[in-house]
Amino acid sequence: MGCSRRRLRTSHVRGWCFLNRDRVRALEDLLHGRASVRSFRPDAIDIAMVERAIEAAGWAPSPHGTQPWRFVIVEQPEIRQKLATAMADTWREQLRADTMETGEIERRVLNSRDRIETPPVVVIACLHLGDAHHYPDPNRQEAERIMAIQSFGAAAQNFLLMIHAQGLAAGWMCAPLFCPDVISSTLRLEASFIPHALFPVGLESNAPRRRGRRALESLMVKIND
Repeated sequence: MGCSRRRLRTSHVRGWCFLNRDRVRALEDLLHGRASVRSFRPDAIDIAMVERAIEAAGWAPSPHGTQPWRFVIVEQPEIRQKLATAMADTWREQLRADTMETGEIERRVLNSRDRIETPPVVVIACLHLGDAHHYPDPNRQEAERIMAIQSFGAAAQNFLLMIHAQGLAAGWMCAPLFCPDVISSTLRLEASFIPHALFPVGLESNAPRRRGRRALESLMVKIND
């Protein structure tokens, strides 16, 4: 009987290993396949696929389970064009302050506008601190805010992975961090919505340029003592 139990236990462990190996490979394929796309086709997409990606974002870990983020979907071409124009005007001013040449400024602004105007959908990911815990001291309150931002990144990754898993493409534009008030006023967002990222979503028109990744050894430190 004992021998039979050992064989059963060994068989179960082997089956578990094979099952998890398949799951690991599937996850690796998903992680390695996702890319930040910059060039999109104007073809329409099923908005339910975007909503499914936002639902996936909801499974990210968050402080106290508050899910401190909201995703704003913008489909209408005229609104996307208005948003692109407002952001472009602000970016021009910022690049001029960097003493960049006019030709280079216009090239960058044009590329940025194209990423907002061409794809059928853009999603504005916003930090939302409405349910954050409140503390009497500034240090813990700042830690609460940082936890929310860390959670925002996890939610954004879930969103992007689900977009990729459904055969769509997306990019991560950090421009909202440099002009949150412009985005909020243009889209008339609630005051509690703090724009942090903009995701163009659609079908890619050109294969994205992939950047290399650091070697594993350069990303980790082992403490032995």
